[in-house]
Amino acid sequence: GKFGNTWYGIIAAPVIVGFFGLLIEKAIIRPLYIRPLETLLATWGISIVIKQTVRLLFGAGYQFVKHPMPGMVTILGVSYPILRLFIIGVATAVFVSIYLLMFRTDLGLRIRAVLTDRNMAEAVGIDTVRTGQTVFVLGSAMAGLAGAVMSPLVPVNPEMGLEYANKAFNVVIVGGLSKLLGIIGGGVIIGGGESIMSFFMRPLVAQVMILVITIIVIRFKPQGLF
Repeated sequence: GKFGNTWYGIIAAPVIVGFFGLLIEKAIIRPLYIRPLETLLATWGISIVIKQTVRLLFGAGYQFVKHPMPGMVTILGVSYPILRLFIIGVATAVFVSIYLLMFRTDLGLRIRAVLTDRNMAEAVGIDTVRTGQTVFVLGSAMAGLAGAVMSPLVPVNPEMGLEYANKAFNVVIVGGLSKLLGIIGGGVIIGGGESIMSFFMRPLVAQVMILVITIIVIRFKPQGLF
């Protein structure tokens, strides 16, 4: 928004964040692939450094991004903000792209092999280091795209990603990681459930109810509903 055109940011964000993801993967994450706890601590520490750097460069206050798609569109007698429909379209396109990548390409086959058994994947000649790097960079790029697409709807600040990280964590817990269907199902349950409950009760109470649902799922279905 600072340069007068939000579309530039939406296009540039995945490229720039993906590039920084590449640097972080090479310098910090790569030696920790077989040590998940250390990886979690390292990425948490990196997030703190990034947030403080943003504060130093841009300040701790809110930044507001110019709305790129004002207006409403009526579908079946119900009006929807155009930008929110655009975000739904972007999310759908990303999901379809990831599905095709994972199940219709050689790269996807290598990724699934490494996820299933890293040692066996190495034994059959798969470059597990390069595969891990590719996945990390793609994940970073998608995070950058998500932040840029959402920025016109929410005040931009160094802590803005925390709320979405918590929701994403709940989505994975509820849906499960074994199938992409779990991500969709978890997203519908967590996101849709919170929206519906917020209509009938205070948003804070709705968030507490979502947390209760997550705890119940952990208790009875620790692998996720799907």
